[in-house]
Amino acid sequence: MKTALITGASGGIGYELALQLAADGYQLVVVARNSQRLQRIASEITGKFKVPVHIIEMDLSEMDAPQRLFEEVQTLGIQIDVLVNNAGFGVYGSYLETNGETELRMIDLNMRTLTDLTKRFVPGMVRRGTGGILNVASTGAFQPGPLMSVYFATKAYVLSYTEALANEMQGTGVVVSVLCPGMTKTEFFIAPAFSDQKQNVNLQRVERMMMDASAVATIGYRGFKKGKRVIIPGLLNKLLAITSKLSPRGFVLAVSRKFTENMRS
Repeated sequence: MKTALITGASGGIGYELALQLAADGYQLVVVARNSQRLQRIASEITGKFKVPVHIIEMDLSEMDAPQRLFEEVQTLGIQIDVLVNNAGFGVYGSYLETNGETELRMIDLNMRTLTDLTKRFVPGMVRRGTGGILNVASTGAFQPGPLMSVYFATKAYVLSYTEALANEMQGTGVVVSVLCPGMTKTEFFIAPAFSDQKQNVNLQRVERMMMDASAVATIGYRGFKKGKRVIIPGLLNKLLAITSKLSPRGFVLAVSRKFTENMRS
């Protein structure tokens, strides 16, 4: 039985990707900070799909977390066939007002942890001649994002890194894809990192522009299985990515600023 490891699996896109993989017959290793949620998810998935689910409670933003996670997987005696790097969060607000320590923790989780885990697991996949990496970025990867400057920059890194890695992995049997969803119905905007700024975010206005996490995961997993390098769910999100590439940079920046400002109450 093949095994998939999913970070940030306690809700949202990570949870929905876990369902997709379990339905496809994978046993799972699910990783997140909330052990109670992971227990409920494990019970649900095991009951519905009859596949084993291993739970690892861990804060992946901690510096030694990738090494500890890799060692725990080795202790379980499991080889990882698919790695889903989904864990991440965002910070919203004026750069002069946002918390610098929180932004550094976001950089660690969104970029360093993703890179470290991939570095640890992909060599085994290459040796076996089969496997896959699915990294979760954002449509924010295609343009700068005033009022979410650091978050957008981390996702630009994930997109660039994944595309380059996909090129290097050609001929190895390892599929590397990046999922770039737009605004999605998850707990992203009510996460602790947003707590200092949530009075400035109009959640009702934002929710009208969101896709369901299940739809995003379905499109993402189908694209991954087809070996697509970059997966963008939703027609409007695809148009946004294309427009960002073809338009003058100043225009893209102005539109992005207008968009993030409109998120405010």
